Amino acid sequence: MTAPSTRLAEDHDGTPTRSLQLRVNGAARQCQVPDDLLLIDLLRDGLGLKGCHCGCDTAQCGACTVLLDGVAVKACNMLAIQARHREISTIEGLAPSSQTLHPMQLAFSRHHGLQCGYCTPGFVMRAMAMVDEPVPASPEAVRQALGGNLCRCTGYEGIVAAICEGLTVLRAQRGQEPQA
Repeated sequence: MTAPSTRLAEDHDGTPTRSLQLRVNGAARQCQVPDDLLLIDLLRDGLGLKGCHCGCDTAQCGACTVLLDGVAVKACNMLAIQARHREISTIEGLAPSSQTLHPMQLAFSRHHGLQCGYCTPGFVMRAMAMVDEPVPASPEAVRQALGGNLCRCTGYEGIVAAICEGLTVLRAQRGQEPQA
């Protein structure tokens, strides 16, 4: 079966494009993209994945955080072509179904780890990367690991509590020992 194809070469100035193959939320995708297309623009405009937000355009706020091969990256500061043959995970691919939230999303809901919601997908995806990092599920460690994500609405208490719970639950589901 051939991967769905997306054409993003809508520039009318004759900008050349390249073929880009990648996996997004587990699905193989093939796109024609200009060399200067940012990953956030591919995700939002080319693939219709609107959960990744552009809050600053300078990789300072983290609203655009996605996972690239399991590592948190800022999609506003990365060229789409750099994701060639890689796996991208976005907030849209996190929940197992439209009826069931992922354990990290449930933790955010339980701890009121959001207010306006604009930054929430970036925080959730950053938290998902922490599951595989040596970040203890403690408020101090989580705050340190969140250094590249900003929220202008909350006091971070709910976000930090949610991530601590999510890390504990997800690591226990994997049979991992708590991080020291």
